[in-house]
Amino acid sequence: MAILNILRYPDARLHKLAAPVTVFDAFLKALVRDMAETMYAAPGVGLSASQVDVHKQVIVVDVSERRDSLVALVNPEIVERWGVSDIEEGCLSVPGIYDTVERAERIRVRAYDPNGNALTMEAQGLLSVCIQHEMDHLRGKVFVEYLSPLKQQRIRVKLAKQLRRSA
Repeated sequence: MAILNILRYPDARLHKLAAPVTVFDAFLKALVRDMAETMYAAPGVGLSASQVDVHKQVIVVDVSERRDSLVALVNPEIVERWGVSDIEEGCLSVPGIYDTVERAERIRVRAYDPNGNALTMEAQGLLSVCIQHEMDHLRGKVFVEYLSPLKQQRIRVKLAKQLRRSA
């Protein structure tokens, strides 16, 4: 297992579209393990393959307190949405930035597990928001892009300052 490098906004690679997974092999299983390890180490509650510069439709999520409820979804697709969530979001690719994005409070998702088994699941609350957030990454969208242009500019300035301080 390995800790992977997480791309930082506004890296252009975060805007690449992820391709569907067509082969469920040892590479995919290793990718899921490495993504989970990276997410837990960051620490975060979700990570998409796009964030680690692997542009395949794979996400991992674990919103449990004990960090023992990993959900790995391959080629996820939302088939139903209900309600509106008001949960504040953050992102491992946009460290230190938090804001609310309008998302469904509850969703039904169709996907595959890393072994290629089809599954359908319902999620609500933080799990629902997290899945939607990670699925946005697969479409090349970062959560801050839902915010106003002024907020986006302030975020870019703040991240540039963070980068200069750490250099």
